[in-house]
Amino acid sequence: MKVAVLTSSRADYSIYIPLLKELQKDAFFELYIIAFGTHVSKSHGHTIDAIKNDGFKIARSLDDLIDGDSPKDITVTIGKTTIAFAPIWSKEKYDLVFALGDRYEMFAAVASTVPFNIPVAHIHGGETTLGVIDDCFRHSITMMSKYHFTTTEQYKKRVLELKGEDKNIYNVGALSIDNLKSMSLLSIDAFKEKFKIDLAQPSILITFHPETVSFAKNEVYVSELISALKVTKEYQLIITMPNADTMGSMIREKLNLFIENNENAIGVESFGTLGYLSCMKHCSFMLGNTSSGFVEAAFFPKYVVNLGRRQDGRIITENIANCKIEKEQILEAIKGFKLRKMPSIVNIYGNGDAAAKIISVLKRNI
Repeated sequence: MKVAVLTSSRADYSIYIPLLKELQKDAFFELYIIAFGTHVSKSHGHTIDAIKNDGFKIARSLDDLIDGDSPKDITVTIGKTTIAFAPIWSKEKYDLVFALGDRYEMFAAVASTVPFNIPVAHIHGGETTLGVIDDCFRHSITMMSKYHFTTTEQYKKRVLELKGEDKNIYNVGALSIDNLKSMSLLSIDAFKEKFKIDLAQPSILITFHPETVSFAKNEVYVSELISALKVTKEYQLIITMPNADTMGSMIREKLNLFIENNENAIGVESFGTLGYLSCMKHCSFMLGNTSSGFVEAAFFPKYVVNLGRRQDGRIITENIANCKIEKEQILEAIKGFKLRKMPSIVNIYGNGDAAAKIISVLKRNI
């Protein structure tokens, strides 16, 4: 089976890894990785290098990302990505194309397959994020896909509602749990040696992305967050940079300025999968509005302060505290870390065998 895997960012690639490993080692499959979006952007860490360093071969790479994050820039990127994929689908004959998540670049790539009648398998469908425009992209990818691999029963039911039939919809759990169960995460000492960051100190892992539905409010939101962080001196603040969404550059600039002027703040463009998950394991808690605060954080489980509405609609597990993006409320939620009792286990995203289940489905049904 000739299988293409679409990856447009560090986020989806890190989730894909267990599946890529299974596809690569199984002689039944021919694996072709197509990297595009922020992977080829130097300002976003040129994360295509991480794919190569992990031992995977890149079949195609596309420089489709526009340098900018305004609504116009994103619209142009969607068009440019669609056009860039047309000759690939015209020339290459894939038996199946994998798409993951909800990014606008991923939407464009999948939309370009439709005239060619190429079967698409969608991972992470059925989820909801009301604070970002990704919701419409995710559900559109679902409608354009033939096979569906969801992470929970609740999300499987939503895909069924969208499609109007239960054919080819499988709840396999989250590939991220496969990652966490199979990876030997770095110790505190090994992490310090690799990244020069001492996680023996009480630390907050912070990732803050724009809200793209109400994007005009993002400047106020990041100012409120920074105001709270300025008086949070008892923790080491480890800040990873936002992705390429509307007004992401503005948030990046303000966070970098804060990092430059505060000794307890450290900025990281990209840890890579192993580094990020290791940091998550050893940090005191997480703060921000990233999806990793829902799926990956549930594995440990890790206390998460979920800011704002970006992730509204996702399943809220016991380890998550929702918080408005207001200075005083953020500070109260930070204090809540010492008061909140964590559950011993949060297990709604499967048992760490999602990749094996996907492979089984492919061999059985295609």
